[in-house]
Amino acid sequence: MKFIAPGRIFSFNTDEVEDITLSGWLLMLHPDFLWNHPLAQKMRQYEFFDYSMNEALFLSDEEEQTMTGLFKTIAQEYSAHIDAFSQGIIISLIEAMLGYSARFYQRQFITRKITHHDIVRKLDALLEKAFTQDALEENGIPTVKDISRQLNISPNYLSGMLKTLTGNSTQQHIQERIIEKAKERLILTDLSVNEIAFELGFEYPQSFSKLFKTWTNMSPLAFRKAGRF
Repeated sequence: MKFIAPGRIFSFNTDEVEDITLSGWLLMLHPDFLWNHPLAQKMRQYEFFDYSMNEALFLSDEEEQTMTGLFKTIAQEYSAHIDAFSQGIIISLIEAMLGYSARFYQRQFITRKITHHDIVRKLDALLEKAFTQDALEENGIPTVKDISRQLNISPNYLSGMLKTLTGNSTQQHIQERIIEKAKERLILTDLSVNEIAFELGFEYPQSFSKLFKTWTNMSPLAFRKAGRF
């Protein structure tokens, strides 16, 4: 399954599959259909609408039956006599489909763990390289967008995968590495907090101190004092 956000363009090149019969379901929604319904706002919570094409949802046979059943029920309801209940019923079916999709994606993050754990290893290697002094001076703190681009993965897919495997989003993963490097410098060097902040790519030391306290419940100076006691 593939989910396409509004404003995206997609096409099928049938010339490349002359001997293959294409089949499946396509559900397109006009925004007016969801007007003034809670699902219109909730749709933004489903990050898979921004996944890349190669990050599609691969369904098991049982999952495919579940989805096909929902598609057929929607088609039946749409083709039947329209009444005051039709829109609400169809929207509830669409919401169920999205809920199942979120569940199945989480399953995919787990069952494809060999591939995904390899991505985590590559991510850690990239961060290790990104937090060398030369890299920080040249590029600053790596962003989620930078890391995703280097891994050839969409930012939302990477964060969703990491949340399932590690409990942290990509941003939190990067922050955790920053805190690890900061702790090393606080304990093993005599650099000031400001110097450590600048070394780690922070423009403002206050931002570094705030992030450090968020992760450790201690100020950098308090951590240094406790670690050297």
